[in-house]
Amino acid sequence: MRPVVGILGTIHNESLREQYHCSLDLYREVIHRFEPDLICGEVHPDSWQKYLNNKHEQGYWGEPASEYWELIFPYCEEHGVEFVPIDWFELDVWNDFDPFVPFPEEKRQELEKLDDEWFQRQMDTWSYGNIPFNSAEFDQVTKQKYEWMYEVNPTAVNFRWIVRNQIMIERAKNAIKANPQRKILCVVGADHNYLFHEGLKSEQILLQYPL
Repeated sequence: MRPVVGILGTIHNESLREQYHCSLDLYREVIHRFEPDLICGEVHPDSWQKYLNNKHEQGYWGEPASEYWELIFPYCEEHGVEFVPIDWFELDVWNDFDPFVPFPEEKRQELEKLDDEWFQRQMDTWSYGNIPFNSAEFDQVTKQKYEWMYEVNPTAVNFRWIVRNQIMIERAKNAIKANPQRKILCVVGADHNYLFHEGLKSEQILLQYPL
């Protein structure tokens, strides 16, 4: 029997979650319905270790997004679900790879405005599918957004997006291989959905996305 693996894309910002009808209650319902034995989450291994050392320490650079503190970590502890951190970044140079930093002020403002427009196009897809921002429509716009950004600054996007996702997906694959009899849910920011789907669909698993 092939492992069952699901992908759930989340929105990190609470006000946006409320605005676009993807509350933590909805995520909780989706997770509970999926019944995972293990959750791979967009959390850096160092941040996960910090959490294990002190579950009240927050506000540090590189900490997990709010849905992990408020939902995912408590859910795992309550239901006996193993959590595996799969994120990757290098904080000491992260800001140096901002894709718009190398440009003069006027050009940078122009690019930031275009970036805001891409973001709104993503948000405009919220009504597609059963879970906002977990749909082919959202993934198509998101893929186009990062292709545009790659044209603007390929070096930055390679570091911040392409390599990061390659490592995240490989860590998820390692967790899947190490737990072939367990039902696994990958919980990542919704922008990552299309790359996780592309990266996992050829694996010997039963992939469920959208959920």
